Amino acid sequence: MSETNIQALVDTTWTLFLDRDGVINVENRGSYITNWDEFKFCDGALDALKHVSEVFGNIVVVTNQRGVGRGIMSIDSLNGIHSNMIEAVVDNGGIINKIYACTAVEDDDHNRKPNIGMAMQAKEDMPEIDFSKSIMVGNNLSDMEFGKKSGMYTVLLTTTREPVELPHDLIDEQYPSLQSWANSLATTVVE
Repeated sequence: MSETNIQALVDTTWTLFLDRDGVINVENRGSYITNWDEFKFCDGALDALKHVSEVFGNIVVVTNQRGVGRGIMSIDSLNGIHSNMIEAVVDNGGIINKIYACTAVEDDDHNRKPNIGMAMQAKEDMPEIDFSKSIMVGNNLSDMEFGKKSGMYTVLLTTTREPVELPHDLIDEQYPSLQSWANSLATTVVE
């Protein structure tokens, strides 16, 4: 499906899956975001989330948070970050329906991306989710693999990496930021 076609199809029956670090907030390279003071929204992310909230029926965050499993931060700290993040998004007119965080250390954990456990949890909690009408936006190839394994359309953000040469088996589109991708939706979705 071409970029133009997918953008023309997206409506409130679609679900948006988002990675967190490097997509919604500035990634702390080589470390973790361990408290709210370290959390900084990416430029334009709040406005992008407001816009996509008007387009998609569900917005789900799926994030690997190995720092909890390694004892670098507590689950309470992670939950506090997510509560504050949702509050800021809502205060700006956006919505995040649910956040799934995998705190496991092991790569083979069912919930750790690129494994699809968090997608399955989302589908169980929100049965209306149709993976063929879902888009995964992330900044790592593991996000893209997670999306493809789940049957989703994938968008790579080059916020923390060099652009990838397309076509690519795991990547349908790529953009420099969440805001630039959200703006691409505005040209075909907003009436």
